[in-house]
Amino acid sequence: MKHLLQCMCGNNMSLPLLKEAATVSGSEKETAAVIFLHGLGDTGQGWADTMTEFQLPHVKYIFPHAPRIPVTLNLKSVMPAWFDLMGLTPDSPEDESGIKKAADNIKAIIEHEAKNGIPPNRIMLGGFSQGGALSLYTALTCQHQLGGVVALSCWLPLHKSFPSASSGNRNLPILQCHGEMDTMIPVQFGAMTAEMLKSLVDPKMITFKTYPGLSHSSSHQEMEAVKEFIEKHLPRI
Repeated sequence: MKHLLQCMCGNNMSLPLLKEAATVSGSEKETAAVIFLHGLGDTGQGWADTMTEFQLPHVKYIFPHAPRIPVTLNLKSVMPAWFDLMGLTPDSPEDESGIKKAADNIKAIIEHEAKNGIPPNRIMLGGFSQGGALSLYTALTCQHQLGGVVALSCWLPLHKSFPSASSGNRNLPILQCHGEMDTMIPVQFGAMTAEMLKSLVDPKMITFKTYPGLSHSSSHQEMEAVKEFIEKHLPRI
């Protein structure tokens, strides 16, 4: 299973993203929401299919699809991507404007859900690879304290701009998971990200789990940990 992330600013611009998003509805009154962002070249549908096995009855799951854009890392091929990628090392140049625009798009979805009755502290962001990176950046720069972040096989974008970019979300719960055999985004990058996050968020709020034998993908064991994290921080009311 391969997965990475996008969105749009302003009230109306985020609605097409929401309209086209794959969703998994709760089986009872929805009192919480998880917005989960796929990886590079993927769509939200694969993650929607995966999450049906791990869903909670009171939680609404939203899986937006990234726009198709040229990606420098892949020889300018046009594919679903939340922002452009120039490289996958900590010192690679970054698409700052694209990252900020994508984060604004996700924040617009948060605002939309909040207007429809789910408060921001009952909304969690999550994502895989590029999607996980965007979910981390968005949550840390969001004016609201969110319910948490699930960051799978990813990194913190624009890390040099923190902590000045951070909105002071010291108590943001973060679950970071990484495969120990990941050759695309090595687990060392995940560990560096976890250390960096400890300077932005109360270290007690950060859980970093690694999975032996797991490459740049997810596993049943990892998804069970995700479900437990969501259940803990978005409990039934």
